[in-house]
Amino acid sequence: MSKQLVLIGGGHAHMVTLANLHVFVEKGYGVTVIQPSEYHYYSGMGPGMLGGTYRPDDIRFATRRQVEAKGGRFVLGKAFRIDPDKQLVHVQKIVGGKEQKTEEEIPYDVLSCNAGSYVPQEMVRGDYDDIFTAKPIEALLTARERILELAATKKITIALVGSGPSAIELAGNIYQLCRRQGVTMPRVQLFAGRTFMSGRPAQVRRLTRTILERKGVEIIEAGYVREIESGRLLLENDRSYQADIIFPAVGVRPSPIFAVSGLPTGPDGGLLVDEYLRSTGYNNIFGGGDCISFAPQPLDKVGVYAVRQNGVLYNNLLACLDEKEPEKFSPGGTYLLIYNLGDGEGVLAKWFITFSGRLAFRIKDYIDRKFIRSFQNT
Repeated sequence: MSKQLVLIGGGHAHMVTLANLHVFVEKGYGVTVIQPSEYHYYSGMGPGMLGGTYRPDDIRFATRRQVEAKGGRFVLGKAFRIDPDKQLVHVQKIVGGKEQKTEEEIPYDVLSCNAGSYVPQEMVRGDYDDIFTAKPIEALLTARERILELAATKKITIALVGSGPSAIELAGNIYQLCRRQGVTMPRVQLFAGRTFMSGRPAQVRRLTRTILERKGVEIIEAGYVREIESGRLLLENDRSYQADIIFPAVGVRPSPIFAVSGLPTGPDGGLLVDEYLRSTGYNNIFGGGDCISFAPQPLDKVGVYAVRQNGVLYNNLLACLDEKEPEKFSPGGTYLLIYNLGDGEGVLAKWFITFSGRLAFRIKDYIDRKFIRSFQNT
């Protein structure tokens, strides 16, 4: 049997590998891609999809079609455990949009993980239908329809928990969505903990606050949200607020599959990888994107690092199969930071340059569309 390459996820760090899948096939290697959706959505454009700037087809890659067209095998399912000693990936198959009891064990010689991340919801108590997160990106389509449904009949309150990139971009694009659709403008409250955009440069915080407050977003810095239950948010100081729709946006955590599988992990539970993007415990397991913990230095959970990892990950997967030496990954220097705050406005920052307005958004829009097109057509 030929050597088998298995990819968990078709995310940002696997884009170059997927575009060159035919190279592996032509060398006689089998390739299997496991993903819980036939598409992969580009998270950097998710808030813009919520606001109506982009259609779903504008921000997604047809992973299944791409894999099968290049001679690989696509498995619609969720990888839930890795057996690194037997070299097996355990998958829960998805049929009719739902996870089934049907499981499959997929063998590999080389494994690469781009399993993504999730938004933690430990603060949520009980069941409440109108809670949405920015991941998976598809959930924003459901959130969009629900906002328009409720706002068409009354003035609603939408709460966003957190003040990181996801929360501020969602807040600005909710305003855009409702203004464009002509529904009753909601009351949008952003629960920013004790300090709005804590840890960000002062100028970035100031410009972002100015745009959001001009759109009517209420920025609440009265303490961290401790609990969410039945449309009620309880803060650490026992103050409570009611909301019709709630978006927990308190950062992301790596997929739990690595801890469950007993693989070496970093402090956040991500797959611990070395300078070659290779597991510190197993030389035939690699990873990239939000799901890894880079041993040489901490990396922010931003898409730019996944994009930078693309070429190195592709080369090293091929090198591992070919039994050649891998190359090192260098995270690079400062990255460009741009927020999409809706209505064609943004905030841009890099080095000593910081500004806001339409030019900032146009730059982001150009970069994002160029990235999407470069891999949609491969």
